[in-house]
Amino acid sequence: MKNNILGLHHITAIAGNAKENFNFYTQQLGLRLVKKTVNFDDPGTYHLYYGDESGSAGTILTFFPWDGIGKGTEGVGMATEIGYAVPAGSHEFWIERFSATNVQSGALTERFGEQVLAFKDPDGLSLSLIVPTIADARTPWETSEIKKDTATRGFHSTTLTLQSIDETAKVLTDLFGYRLLAQEGNRYRFITDTVENAAIVDLLEDPSGQRGRNAAGTNHHVAFRVKNEEIQMELREQILSKNLQITPKIDRDYFYSLYFREPGGVLFEIATENPGFTVDEPLNELGTHLKLPHQHEHLREDLDKLLPKLN
Repeated sequence: MKNNILGLHHITAIAGNAKENFNFYTQQLGLRLVKKTVNFDDPGTYHLYYGDESGSAGTILTFFPWDGIGKGTEGVGMATEIGYAVPAGSHEFWIERFSATNVQSGALTERFGEQVLAFKDPDGLSLSLIVPTIADARTPWETSEIKKDTATRGFHSTTLTLQSIDETAKVLTDLFGYRLLAQEGNRYRFITDTVENAAIVDLLEDPSGQRGRNAAGTNHHVAFRVKNEEIQMELREQILSKNLQITPKIDRDYFYSLYFREPGGVLFEIATENPGFTVDEPLNELGTHLKLPHQHEHLREDLDKLLPKLN
């Protein structure tokens, strides 16, 4: 079968306080806010997109910040870690930065021969900074405090925790074109050769694990990238042929989406590269305006008053 998946497109998580989320990811982690819009199904809450300068696929972390939602619980049937690639020699910078600003982080560990620094965001979302075996050549977004020699490059990987990996692995290999790269204990690393970066999915098998509960500090879904809608719809037919339920194509303004829940319980999305984040804002103004889906444009005056100010 032709391999049409081009690694990770974006990952979407749930947060609590929107301003706290914005401050952490733009100031503490040094990402760019590339789009400030609203949840299509709940326009009274933001949908915030963070990434590199242009919001390139494979760099985009998005959040639904629902103030007062309470803490979620990571567990089986969900993505339980987001890994960012960082340059060799940058971990010391990040350890000092996290220590100075009271960010919860762990000791340096090694996984598949790569150094990993785990940390948590203000809601308890599990993230890690990973120095890849092969240096990540993507151009990072820089800030006044975080420069090229330390800045994140975009996604390295994501980890899915499952009671059994077997059926999820078949989705990755038979439908998405991934292959098993290596195994360490109960962690299985799958990779696609179609892209150089954001190409890894780790499956963590936990037969006795408890199911997670989605709320603040947990991942909502993982989106995989395809070139365009034609390829996306061909893949939809292949997914249906495996007796998996999948949505029709949905226009998300910046990409087109399909959603299905893989057999292990994780919500997967198939997202196109087109049309991208500059469709309604120029590159130098990304993230500076509140952009509303056309069906919610009539709510702009009310939403301007309702949504918290980010600065």
